[in-house]
Amino acid sequence: MRDTKNGLTYAAAGVDIDAGNRLVDKIKPLVRATRRPGADGEIGGFGGLFDLKAAGFTDPILVAANDGVGTKLVIAIESGRHDTIGIDLVAMCVNDLVVQGAEPLLFLDYFATGKLDPDQGAAIVGGIAEGCRQAGCALIGGETAEMPGLYRDGDYDLAGFAVGAAERGQLLPTDDIVEGDVLLGLASSGLHSNGFSLVRKIVEVSGLGWQDKAPFAPDMTLAETLLEPTRIYVKSVLKAIRNTHGIKALAHITGGGFPENIPRVLPKDFAAELDLGSIDVPPVFSWLAATGGVAPEEMMRTFNCGIGMMIVVAGGQAAQVAAVLQEAGETVTPIGRIVPRRDTGVIYRGTIGL
Repeated sequence: MRDTKNGLTYAAAGVDIDAGNRLVDKIKPLVRATRRPGADGEIGGFGGLFDLKAAGFTDPILVAANDGVGTKLVIAIESGRHDTIGIDLVAMCVNDLVVQGAEPLLFLDYFATGKLDPDQGAAIVGGIAEGCRQAGCALIGGETAEMPGLYRDGDYDLAGFAVGAAERGQLLPTDDIVEGDVLLGLASSGLHSNGFSLVRKIVEVSGLGWQDKAPFAPDMTLAETLLEPTRIYVKSVLKAIRNTHGIKALAHITGGGFPENIPRVLPKDFAAELDLGSIDVPPVFSWLAATGGVAPEEMMRTFNCGIGMMIVVAGGQAAQVAAVLQEAGETVTPIGRIVPRRDTGVIYRGTIGL
């Protein structure tokens, strides 16, 4: 065997296995806190297990989604605030499941970094576990990758993977959407996790730093306001689906805003007519539009502008569905109706309050 004179190790190359083990020890209690029927195993195996029968399903269809949080990560990294970005990661995946009528069951994360900091990693996974608790799904595993040379020290990236289920025949959208159906909007918690490349450009133009007071929320720093985590709508929407049987379709308003996301759940012969004046636009969007000189149309195709989820319901059941959602903690606003489609899938009426 050739004599190795320099005695190189994996740690000398920049990968610290011991730091990875310390991270696993830190996050085990966080993972346990997300247990639910169907998932009660420990992390550390080669794969996570889930028992659909124990979760109460008889003839389920599985629904899967994956996503990240985009360049919102840059603000978390540069401001040193890592405890909520994991909630965003879960939200972006599980909100995509519930719009199809599926109950989120399990979640896995992928965390890649240049140099592993166990405390930073634990804060991130703590946010992921909190998101899973809000969604009612189990964090059954994940992957941590330390990759020096690909990421700078302190930088990291996240990806999430969620699986849910619905009983056969109960998936959304339904096939009975008709003219006159009502559109309900559920209020967002802020920017959620889309459009942050534009957000960061506008902040650069403004000359503000992440620790400066936010002009639209002077009791908070700019970083605190922009990192407000994405709202998770799972439990309230599932309650409305199951208690009313009146929801025909749901659209998660993410990248692409209103014009890209709403038509995805509508039959090709119908469009959504939005009453823009009915939307209560949070101050952060007005500040972004004014500071960046962003046109209303561009705002509505980049951001959620205050509506994180849109729901299609029959006119006669709109009040019942809204009442269940409000009781579950949502702010619900009638924002339009279904009309015959002509040239576009979304028709604007009035002016949005930017």
